[in-house]
Amino acid sequence: MEITIDSSVSNTIPNFKVGFIQYKDIVVGESPQMLKGRLQLFQESIYFELQDHSVTDIDGIKQWRDIFKQTGKDPNRYRHSAEALYRRIKKQNYLQTINSAIDLNNFFSLQYEVPIGIYDCSKLKGDTIELRVGQSEEEYEGLNGRENSLENLIIACDETGPFGSPFVDSVRAPVNEETNTAIQIVFLKPSLSSEEGSRLTQSLMEMFLQIHGGEAEYVVIG
Repeated sequence: MEITIDSSVSNTIPNFKVGFIQYKDIVVGESPQMLKGRLQLFQESIYFELQDHSVTDIDGIKQWRDIFKQTGKDPNRYRHSAEALYRRIKKQNYLQTINSAIDLNNFFSLQYEVPIGIYDCSKLKGDTIELRVGQSEEEYEGLNGRENSLENLIIACDETGPFGSPFVDSVRAPVNEETNTAIQIVFLKPSLSSEEGSRLTQSLMEMFLQIHGGEAEYVVIG
């Protein structure tokens, strides 16, 4: 599977880039205690740091709020997924464990301060994922339980249509304990060099493989 960035994104967002990871033969299950412990401790650390700071002061949060503004989406009404995680933690509404893949996804989203999506390949169609800006009247049912307008959002699409975004993913391709092939999209900070983005993407991939087994390959584009 390949990933492409449409000109509606690349012409609007200077230095836009993503890490794209493909996994096969993975085993998703309950998170190991190591991951549960690290996620809990990290959230507690973030909570105390946020006592004296605003979520919007965090570099990655700020950069992705700016991206939403540049594509025409109000970041005060539509908060990207990493900001939503940080705001939960600021209220001491800590994330509960879901499964090993999603828990690790959340951990790295907090660590890298950016949205990260992970999707079950068996629920996607075609050989190419396209990142583009959503058009008027495009929408999907999201994991937040609502119909979400995709207009002016960066969205990930397969040949069937949109299935994910840095705001909220659709209900179409979530990873669960039956997943054995998956893709992961790391919506990197535009300020990072390609080399820095590559190191972060590889680090995430290696941790994922340690927990889930299988094989993987990655690329940074943009």
